Amino acid sequence: MIQHKLIEACRENDRRAQLKLYNKYCEGMYYVALRFMNDTMEAEDAMQEAFIKAFQKLHQFNGEVSFGAWLKRIVINKCRDKLKAKKLELISINEQVLGTVDEQEDWQVDEGIGVDEVKCKIENLPEKYKYPLMLYLIEGYDHEEIGEILNITQVASRTLVHRGKKKLQDELKTLRNGTGY
Repeated sequence: MIQHKLIEACRENDRRAQLKLYNKYCEGMYYVALRFMNDTMEAEDAMQEAFIKAFQKLHQFNGEVSFGAWLKRIVINKCRDKLKAKKLELISINEQVLGTVDEQEDWQVDEGIGVDEVKCKIENLPEKYKYPLMLYLIEGYDHEEIGEILNITQVASRTLVHRGKKKLQDELKTLRNGTGY
């Protein structure tokens, strides 16, 4: 209930309340932005701009989801906007050509490969696979949410995640085999 009072105070433009809310979420939202922007300064800019937008749109927050989830979506959308401005557009997929892809639920990675290695390999994937895969594997979004965030269909999300997983798995096999294990 304390957070509810804090949000209400922020709605009334209480600067101290806004600072408290910012301090509570800034670190987590910075790391979300950093996963997209790959540059500390750009990630910080995206996070700051997302907070400004969140405070401006706080009247739209209705509590259906947690404040953190609502803010995270704003951060991700701000990162996407910044990437689009840099001409890093995602490739649209033609549903009729691709069709539906069944997901591999038994997808596994060698035991000796760590999270940092996986994240590093995701960073090296083509843009069209990188963001859907990050949202799916790291952020935990489902295909409907990924579709909304990236403005693509659920079928396209499934396809991009599936193909991204295959590419990632190949990269991780190369990593393991290339290092003499």
